[in-house]
Amino acid sequence: MSKVYLNLGSNIEPEKNIPQAVKLLREIAKVESVSSVWETKSVGYDGANFLNACVLLITNLQPDELKNQILRPIENKVGRVRTENRYAPRTIDIDIILFNQTPHNLETWSHAFVIVPLAELIPNFIHPIEKKMLSEVAEQNQVWIMKREDVIVSP
Repeated sequence: MSKVYLNLGSNIEPEKNIPQAVKLLREIAKVESVSSVWETKSVGYDGANFLNACVLLITNLQPDELKNQILRPIENKVGRVRTENRYAPRTIDIDIILFNQTPHNLETWSHAFVIVPLAELIPNFIHPIEKKMLSEVAEQNQVWIMKREDVIVSP
């Protein structure tokens, strides 16, 4: 079984869509833990703020299988519409951040919306670029980000 850390993001009805995506993940796979929900400004364009959370999923699927069999179908069920603009508003985006001990989507590892929630789940993991503990990188990466305790993701 593999340990997979996912980053979930939404800026279209995010208070509804983040918990919905976690609920759907729980229905199909083993969700071991979920971070707090965090709000950040959008990256790449002027738009509504995003809510993000990280999830630890236990699976026997490989990354491509996980994307195709679980993540993309959940994104579709939550109403994700893909456009040419990769920064366009979205109901949900689910990305693999860490598969076992292998970082994925390295370009996102510099963003607070990935680092801060992930550091809640694995604070002592060594950041693949900074070569420091995630908790330390999260502290240094405090661009505007706010914990949203009003958004409840069921345990």
